[in-house]
Formats: sequence, structure tokens, C-alpha cells
Amino acid sequence: MDSLSGPGHNAILAQPDPAPSKSRKTGRRTSRPQDTPDDAYDAPFARAPDKRKVATLASLTRKLSAYLPAADVRRVKDAYRFADEAHLGQFRTSGEPYISHPIAVAEICTGWRLDTESLMAALLHDVLEDSRATKQDLAERFGPQVADLVDGLSKLDRIEFTSKEQQQAESFRKMLLAMARDVRVILSKLADRVHNMRTLDAVDPAKRRRIALETTEIYAPIANRLGLREFYLELLDLSFRARYPHRYQVLRKAMLAARGNRREVLSRILETIRKNLGDAKLPGQVYGREKALWGIYLKMLSRNLSFTQVLDIYGFRILVDTVAECYVALGVLHATFKPVPGRFKDYIAIPKVNGYQSLHTTLVGPFGTPIEFQIRTHEMQRVADSGVAAHWLYKAENENFTELQKKTHQWLQSLLDIQTQTGDSMEFIEHVKVDLFPDAVYVFTPRGQIRSLPRGATVVDFAYSVHTEVGNQAVAARVNQKPVPLRSELHNGDVVEVITDPNSKPNPAWLGFVRTGKSRAEIRYALRTLKHSESVELGRRLFEQALSLLRISAAEIDTATLERGARDAGAKTVEELYEDIGLGKRLAPVIARTIALLLNNRPAAATLIVPEPAPIMVHGTEGSAVQYSSCCYPLPGDAVIGHLRGGHGLVLHRADCESATRQRVRDAERWVEIEWADGMKGLHRCGIEVHVSDERGVLGKVAAEVAASEANIVHIAMEEADERLAMLNFIVQVRDRVHLAQLIRNLRKFAEVRRVNRT
Repeated sequence: MDSLSGPGHNAILAQPDPAPSKSRKTGRRTSRPQDTPDDAYDAPFARAPDKRKVATLASLTRKLSAYLPAADVRRVKDAYRFADEAHLGQFRTSGEPYISHPIAVAEICTGWRLDTESLMAALLHDVLEDSRATKQDLAERFGPQVADLVDGLSKLDRIEFTSKEQQQAESFRKMLLAMARDVRVILSKLADRVHNMRTLDAVDPAKRRRIALETTEIYAPIANRLGLREFYLELLDLSFRARYPHRYQVLRKAMLAARGNRREVLSRILETIRKNLGDAKLPGQVYGREKALWGIYLKMLSRNLSFTQVLDIYGFRILVDTVAECYVALGVLHATFKPVPGRFKDYIAIPKVNGYQSLHTTLVGPFGTPIEFQIRTHEMQRVADSGVAAHWLYKAENENFTELQKKTHQWLQSLLDIQTQTGDSMEFIEHVKVDLFPDAVYVFTPRGQIRSLPRGATVVDFAYSVHTEVGNQAVAARVNQKPVPLRSELHNGDVVEVITDPNSKPNPAWLGFVRTGKSRAEIRYALRTLKHSESVELGRRLFEQALSLLRISAAEIDTATLERGARDAGAKTVEELYEDIGLGKRLAPVIARTIALLLNNRPAAATLIVPEPAPIMVHGTEGSAVQYSSCCYPLPGDAVIGHLRGGHGLVLHRADCESATRQRVRDAERWVEIEWADGMKGLHRCGIEVHVSDERGVLGKVAAEVAASEANIVHIAMEEADERLAMLNFIVQVRDRVHLAQLIRNLRKFAEVRRVNRT
């Protein structure tokens, strides 16, 4: 049995994904799996539990008539009739007629005063999945705009996928991209999810937990990201109840008991604040609020607290008319109670990324209890409740965007940018999840522009937020005028300057610390592109070398012959053929012979005995297309040979490498002659073995000499040879064979060093 008295709960473990349950609606799924978000804190005071009243057309019509003209109400009713016919004979798991669900979703949308097309789409959102109707049918009857909205809300049930996870990820991607084009898609989807969560009790426990986890990870964060805070908090609390029903009930009872115990204290604070605001002639409304149960639960887990140790479960909100009055009210509060140092946040001057604005301060109330206050205008309150729904993004082009619209539009555009960089739906969803952080840090460019990033973001995330090329070419950075590593975490108020080099490329290690989905997508796209271009270039060079064996010049071959040769080899294009050769998936000599057979004046049998071609030149800048074997660590100046490994490109070995000698006997056709190009730059790995007297400080002396010789230590291991001797194994980076020889000479000068060998 769950307990809430102390630490030890693993609150956010993923639940197993059971097979979808069937309902009585002709065997189809009913409570549809949907998206997922993260964590939260502030909630409305004394939230009502569930709303189990079954929605009807009459109640929907009353709400529609409150703000839509009669002609539009008739259009919505027409959509209702179509949906009612499509869902005829279908029932929800709870036993209610299935049409009650679309009506309830449309009713939630009326709370945002969505337009006619959105309400029609809300009523029709399950029609494509659960009936024989097609998108074309909807477009002909209700118009293309409604059909597009419904299509964006529909899952990909009729396509075969390798796994349920892939199907779900592809459906999420489809919905999010539809949302990026029209934000009404996600508003309808969130309304759908809210109603499903309110009626989740009828679903079996395993599926209930899966849907709740999905809601916590994707849908709630999306609601928060769009500024729909009321629905964000409701989704989190409903998910908490579905995932941990016993813990929810215990915590809810504790909250109700605490509310009664602290009523006198809260009433006293409320009266004091109202009196002091009145004395300052400041018209304002003061409301009590309490923390969301999910937020309290997470706080208990993260800080190992019992419920009685969570003191700040209540707070107050003050609503005034103007921004100036917000700051006056703040002064009144600080004059009434002492503020807690470091607990003041000004989200009016620097709004959150979802447009949220407010002043937050924590004061020490009576009996030493910390009390949080939020101060905002009525307009800020409207935006906090309705978010992007308060201002439409699909308004007329000649109207100006609000600041919230601009931020939302930028985020939606970033989804499209991420989509262009990722081909896999699972990877796309991973990037989007990373981007759905509820908190943010605010940093400045050297010119004073503010940029908001997820908490924990690094310099590389900042660089990609400025421009893709700034991120790709970043080599160093300064934060607050001080040099810092690119992986440095940023904090509020940091001034960040990124130093770039046009010849620089993204480092795969960056993926280990970047926090934004855009950064991850851009880095992976750049690495894939670099590998592709490098492999194509290497494959072209290998192909030309193989042609020279047949006394054929690449310049003599026309494009049509090359393309035909590529098709005969099973490649779609010549570029794909070169890439496969560069990656070692195809052998250049075999392709060259295929091309030779296509040339009328080159009998294949006569072209096979020819002089040796020029070897492949390695410049050291080929990136992932050319790799250096770790069995022998070749250096510029060594005699080398290349091995084409399938999918790995060209792997260099020293000519005297024992491993290479054995492999060359087995598949000689995959080995090519290699030479180092002039003017090699950069550092290359090499192994050295240093035998030393086992004395105090000898390791430090050797390491210091390696650094003084302009080499870099990558790895070090130490083992005892006997009682008096020790063996130090180093992996070092040196420029070339000459640099290594100089390093070895420098190490041999020490009296403690007995022997130095290259390994």
C-alpha cells in the first residue's frame, strides 16, 4: 500500500504499454491514447473533482448561441448530425452513447470561444477513425478547412507499423505538424484529452496508467507551453489520480484537513492584505489559491518531505488594473510581511516563453509560515488562463501579432524546423519532449537581446537559438566576459558571446549535453550531412582509382553511362553509388568493371591487366569517412594501408599491423593503397608504453613532460611490473611520427624512465 509520509516513492516510472482495450463501439478503441506532459505547481483554490455530467446537444447549443450567429450554429448542428450518424450504435466503455464524447469536446472548445470550423472539427474528430467516411467526404460537405483540422486530429490507425510505439509516435508527429500549421488542431486535441481524462475511470487500470503517463509527458506540457495553465494543471491532477489512485486520495484528504486547520490563519492574512491595499488606495481583488496535488507530490519526492513538512501549500493572487499598480501592490506586501530572500521573480518585465506574466514573491506570514503571492493585471490573468486561445494566430494578415502570438508562432515554426532535420518519428517526438520544459532561463546576446531557453540549457543551445550556422561553427564562448566551455550551463541574466570558425563542424559529443530539441535535431542533421558528403567524396576517389586500374579515365565516361552503371549496381543515383563505395557497402573494382563492360571500345577481358594506380591520398580532414584503427594507431609518416569496412568507410592501418596482415589474406579486394598528403594538420592518437622506477611523483613528472612536448594525454593506465618498476600506458595525441619521436626522446631524459616504446 502506498504511503505519503516520507521519501521512497518512484513517482515517474514508465508503466508497461498494454494492448489497447476494446469497447462496445463495434469493437473499436474508445478512450483514445493521446499526448503527454511533465510537472506543475500552482493550482486554483479548491478545485472541483470530476465533471461526470453527460454532454447533450441542447447544452452545446446554449453555449454556441452565446457568441455565434444563428447561421454558424446551424453549420455546427449539421456537423453534429453527420457525427451522430457516423457513431450510430457505438458506445463508450462507460456505456454512454459515443456521440456524447464529441459533444463534450465541442463544449470545452466553446469555453475558448473557438470559431465555427474548430467546433465542427471537434464534433467530427473521431469520424475518420471510427467510420467509413474519408477526408474527401468531409471536404465536400464541410469545406477543406474543416477536413484538414479533422485529419490533423486523427491517428494513423490504417497504416501498418512495426510497433505500437512507432504508430503512436507517427500519430503524434502528424498532429504536431498539423498544429504548427494551424494551432486550432492542438486546442481541439487538448479538449479531447481533457474529456477523456475526466472520464478515465471506466478504462481498465493498465490502460488508464498508460494514458495518464502519456498525458503527463506530452499533452500537459503542450498545454503549459501554449499558456493554457488551467487545463495544464487539471491534466496533471487527473493523471496523478489515474496513475497513483491511493496516493492521490491520501494526499487529497490531507489537503482538506489542512485547509480546515489553517482556515483561521489564511483568513487573517486575507483580511490584512485587503486592509493594507485599501489604505494604499489601491483597487484590487485578492484570492486564495492552493498548490496542485501533483505539484505537492513532486515536491515531497524531490525533497524527501512528508506532507506536514510542505509549508507553502497555500498562496494568494492579487489582481489589479495596470502594470504600475502591480509594483505598488508588491511594495504594500513587502511592507506588510517580510520577503524571503531570493524568492522574488519578475515575469512582467521578462515574461515566460508561453507569454505568462506575473510578479511572484514569497513572504514569511504569521507563525513563520511561507506564503507565496502572485500579482498581475486582469489581462495577464486572462492570458494565464487561456494562453494562446486568448489571441488567435490565424487572424487576418494585416493585424499585428501580440507578443504571446509571436512566441507561440516561433515555437510552432521550430517544430517544422525539427521535422525537416529528422526522418524518424521516434526521434522527432524525442526532440519535441525535450523542448517541452515548463521552466526557462533568460540570457542576453552581447547586443542586449533577450533569449529564453529551457532550464539547464548550454552555450551550444544558445548558439543554435541564434542561428543554425552559429551553432554548427561554434568553437568557444564567453559568458559575462569570461571564457567558458561550450557545455557550460547558462543561468538567468548571463550575457553570452559565441566565437565561431567557418571551418568548424558540430561535435557528436554535444548530443550528450544539449537540452533543446532544435539543437539536437540540427546537430544530428549536420552530422548525417557531413558523413554523407565525406563518404560521397571518398567513394568518388576510390572509384576513380579503380577505373585507372582498367586504364579508363573518369573524364571519358559520360553521365548516362555512369547512371546506367549505378542502376545496374542497385543504386538509385550516382551519388548514392559513391556514398555506398565510400562506406564500404560496395566495392569500387566491381563497379569499375561494370562500367567497363558498358563502354563499347573497352572489352572487359582486355582491361584487367594494367599498371598499379596512384594511391588514395589522405588529408586528415575527411571526418567520419576515414577512421584510424585503434589496433595500431597509424600516424602521418607511417606506411599505411586502407581497409573498406561495410558501413564504416575507410579504416587506416599501419602497413606492418599484424591484424591488417591477417585480414588482408581473407579479403584482399577490400584493401587499397594509401599515402599521406603533404601538410597534414591536427592531432592523431598513438599509444606509448613507459617503464619507470616506482617512485613518488614519477607519474606527475611524465605527464608534465608530455604536456610540455605539446602532446595531449587522452587515457592513462598504470600497472606494477615488479616491486621496483611500474609500467605506464598512455594514449596520447601527437601531430605525426616526427612529433612522437621527439616526445619519446624528451621522456628518456628522466632518470626514473627506464624504457619508452610505441605500442
